[in-house]
Amino acid sequence: MVLDRRMRRLLLVTVAFFFFFFLLKPPSARRSFYRPVPDDLPPPSPPSPPSPPHSQTSPHPPHQDPPSRSPAKPVKEPLRPLHPVQFFFPPGYRPNNISLSRRAAVKSAFLKSWTAYKLHAYPSDELAPVSGRGKTTLGWAGTLVDSLDVLWVMDLREEFYDAVEEVCKIDFAGGKGGVDMGRYLGGLVAGYDLSGEWGLLERAGELGGLLMEKGKGREGMRTGAWLEFTRLGQLIGDKKYCDAVRGEVDVLEEGQERTKLRGLWPVKGAEGDEVFGLGKGAEGVYGNLLKTAALLGRGREGRLERMWKEAMGVAEDWLLFRPMLAEEDRDEMGDRRDVLLVGEARMNGDEVETAPKVQHLGCYAGGMFGLGGKLFGNEEYIKIGEQLTRGCAWAYGAFPTGLMPEVLEAVPCEGDWRDGPCKFDEDKWRKEGSRKLRKPFKSVKDPKYLLRPEAIESLFVMFRITGNKEYQELAWEMFQSVVGATETELAFSAISDVTVHGLLKKLDSMESFWLAETLKYYYLIFSPPDLISLDEWVLSPGAHPFRRDSSGFITRGFDEPPRPKKKKKKKPGVP
Repeated sequence: MVLDRRMRRLLLVTVAFFFFFFLLKPPSARRSFYRPVPDDLPPPSPPSPPSPPHSQTSPHPPHQDPPSRSPAKPVKEPLRPLHPVQFFFPPGYRPNNISLSRRAAVKSAFLKSWTAYKLHAYPSDELAPVSGRGKTTLGWAGTLVDSLDVLWVMDLREEFYDAVEEVCKIDFAGGKGGVDMGRYLGGLVAGYDLSGEWGLLERAGELGGLLMEKGKGREGMRTGAWLEFTRLGQLIGDKKYCDAVRGEVDVLEEGQERTKLRGLWPVKGAEGDEVFGLGKGAEGVYGNLLKTAALLGRGREGRLERMWKEAMGVAEDWLLFRPMLAEEDRDEMGDRRDVLLVGEARMNGDEVETAPKVQHLGCYAGGMFGLGGKLFGNEEYIKIGEQLTRGCAWAYGAFPTGLMPEVLEAVPCEGDWRDGPCKFDEDKWRKEGSRKLRKPFKSVKDPKYLLRPEAIESLFVMFRITGNKEYQELAWEMFQSVVGATETELAFSAISDVTVHGLLKKLDSMESFWLAETLKYYYLIFSPPDLISLDEWVLSPGAHPFRRDSSGFITRGFDEPPRPKKKKKKKPGVP
């Protein structure tokens, strides 16, 4: 009995020992416990990569699940980011001493203009730089509001915060208002985007609400304030501003295929004829299509991109031309294929006629083509942007003052601008050109220079895109010509005629864009490239920098076509 009891204990201990020994073994050892592995087998080889697909059918196809009864959902096109814009400047890149001295000269010109405005014109909208009086157009201290962001950009902090205090005193409910709202909203919104000064955003929201209530919001959008209203809606979280802009885009999209020159929107001619161009009356549309797409940062090809590309394709065919340059304007190869200008197109019945009429307002097109080429990955657009930018810079240097007039006409080369070299035709010049002007100009329709920013805007954009320092040299030449021709005792003034030699007549006019746009671009082209990087900011047509931000529900669906309206089902009649 005792032996049996001892044997049972021994058996239990033995079973428990083997049980715990098995649990403590690693998995490979457990397998060998049941099935011994020979010692002479080679070590296991690493798993081979999957073989590429073969054109022949496998004799043993993989198992496939039966098809689902419910239809598969359509797969959306994967989002793709917009391409980077700025040239890859080396880390730590900083302007050299020459660029810094030039930037200081631009800042000095700004301070002279700003100080004179504050002393002699505030709270008027503009300074008359010859007489020293104030000029009122809208009644809301236009130059002060328009220049808020450039004060921050130029690191004039004391002047900036003094201006913010003055902005808080403006009565937006009074004044004339209703004209060029982009300058006011742009200054307020960009000033907030740069500084984070909450009072500016409050004032922008107040002004935006007043404009929408009075029906001036739509008027502002038609004059080119798309980015201003869109960014305001993003910042304060109010969808009505973005919806209002989207409504204007809907109208443009619907009418793009209905004009006589399909793809472009017309500008009314003197006799009511349809005239097409990129200058006066059109600059807000084409620039805003591109820059609003950049602001929203949509990955798929949205309708803004499609509309812009379609318009630029037509512009390439009908608006661009090469001037027939004289020998002194040609390069060592005897040609100047790098010079393009933007003209106009008119409808003569069903025929399209390209007119070589060039506006200074259209000089923004070089930067626009370049920016679009970078954003959408199109090298051809970048080349066109370079040629258009050089074209306007050439036009500046073609007049005795070194300034480009408001409107000019040039003798064009024969054929398409994409054709081969264009030789100067003396007979054609004698027949069409003007003996009073330098070859190849036909006439100067408007000889004024109004301190406009469009040419320096394109130089700045192309420098940031390509890193080519030649654009900085062209900008410096232009700046010296501008200062030399327009400086007054107080500030700088528009002039009446850029074609004359000697004493120039001043027009006693200095619009707010001189400080807010022209001098801002001159300052930025000589500044470090991370100051208002074009990969982080988009500059509106009024040169106001807005932070690029695609997040948030406010602009969701903005860049998509309007949904078709659903037909209401009729209720069955009551018997």
